[in-house]
Amino acid sequence: MSILLDPAAHPVIAHRGAAAAAPENTLVAFERALAQGADALELDVHVTADGVPVVLHDPTLDRTTDRPGNVGAMQVGAVQAADAGYWFTSDGGRSFPWRGRGVYVPTLATVLERFADVPLLIELKTAAAAPAVRRVVEHHAAQARSVVAALDAAALTGLPHPAFRRAGTRGAIAQRWAAALVGVRLPRAGFDMLAVPERWHGLPVPTRRFVRSAGCPVHVWTVNDPAAARRHWARGVAGIVTDVPALLRAARDGRYP
Repeated sequence: MSILLDPAAHPVIAHRGAAAAAPENTLVAFERALAQGADALELDVHVTADGVPVVLHDPTLDRTTDRPGNVGAMQVGAVQAADAGYWFTSDGGRSFPWRGRGVYVPTLATVLERFADVPLLIELKTAAAAPAVRRVVEHHAAQARSVVAALDAAALTGLPHPAFRRAGTRGAIAQRWAAALVGVRLPRAGFDMLAVPERWHGLPVPTRRFVRSAGCPVHVWTVNDPAAARRHWARGVAGIVTDVPALLRAARDGRYP
């Protein structure tokens, strides 16, 4: 069983890798995360114009690279020619230590190959990415260690359950949150875990009642404060999605030695 689906496990899940220490969603960020003790990696996927799933959060290159461009309208070679470390800074913009160091937008296939034994939480940012993600995950026989997620249920229709393990969509989370308020437990259908924000429109999501009624592991994003993580664990939360795996690993090991 993947650690992401084990209700007794408390995985530290690296949000886009160790995103506080290295450019998000890049190989170096994933390597840093694992070196810091992360149990699993969370990443985002878009698909290029030539049908290649690439690991990137935004639909464009603008925020994280040295060039503009809509990924869905670009060939994979053009996407990977961008400097994905260009805008990374950890000191408020006084320095950009990853510029010009060969950091690029990886393909999903490269991540699956490089980190062959690592559990992955793969978020599809568009429904168009589903066929390409399915093809690549099946080619690498990575279904057992992967959980696919999306805000929109349409993005997961091409990834059949239970062959592909799924996280609940935004709609599933909202339904269970509302049901938990009135003490109703809904049957679980079509998903194996929930990944939820700490708050939604100012309201706390992973309450003790919500976690108890979920019927599956609940992981919370994005938590960088060990004290907040301890509060979530006390409510029954399983995993923590974080930018700072080293801090959360130390807190987790202190609570669950």
